[in-house]
Amino acid sequence: MTKGRMIATAVLGAMALLGPRAEAAQCGSSPAGFEGWKRELSAEAQGKGIGQTAIAALMQANYASATINADRSQRSFSLTLDQFLAKRGATTIVAKGRQLKQSQAALFSSIQQRYGVPPGPLIAIWGMETGFGSQRGNQNMLSSIATLAYDCRRPEFFTDQLYAALKLIDRGVLTGATRGSMHGEVGQTQFMPKNILAYGTGNLENAANALNSTAAFLKAHGWRAGAGYQPGEPNFAAIEAWNAAGVYQKAIALMGRQIDEGGGQASR
Repeated sequence: MTKGRMIATAVLGAMALLGPRAEAAQCGSSPAGFEGWKRELSAEAQGKGIGQTAIAALMQANYASATINADRSQRSFSLTLDQFLAKRGATTIVAKGRQLKQSQAALFSSIQQRYGVPPGPLIAIWGMETGFGSQRGNQNMLSSIATLAYDCRRPEFFTDQLYAALKLIDRGVLTGATRGSMHGEVGQTQFMPKNILAYGTGNLENAANALNSTAAFLKAHGWRAGAGYQPGEPNFAAIEAWNAAGVYQKAIALMGRQIDEGGGQASR
């Protein structure tokens, strides 16, 4: 027997002694395997302590073709900053944001005292994510996240989000009927389930709760009271943690500054 064969035999023998290895639910690229994947994932989830309420909700989830289509066509993040600002209606967001900064001054003052985050970037995120609550999405949250966890493009990231969603359903924070955006984001500022677990305060369909939670996220990611938040300044890293797209990050920083400065026309 050659040395190589001796090593291979030893490895196989060790694997046999260890017994069969538990296999994770297999990803897929079409609806065909989704029901089987749900059964496998449900068994894994039960083994990790997920309760029957959440398991039952998962088994009712449907393959979300609209979510897959949206995930494949996120073209706006490849635009230039000027193009992105125009497409997302930055002028309108800044104008409305300045009004909200005045009309909700007490709320934003309390948030800034608690977390050190000024109104501008919070309002810019609020406006960018949902048009100040007017466009929160109408997709089934659990179906969207389960579909993305099953899909082979980013299964690890969305499987973590799925487990967080199941925990939130077990706790009664979310339900199997909760509606959100294409990737499973919910609430006024569009939180993913893992961030709800970590930073969520109350019902995120409520603007005050969502804005406090967003400020808590930014503070947890290094926001320092009084420091700048433009590219290259200390607090820009916290904005980068909120969204991975560079053009989005720069847009939030720019609109936030325009809202905080107030007065005049919104411009670069």
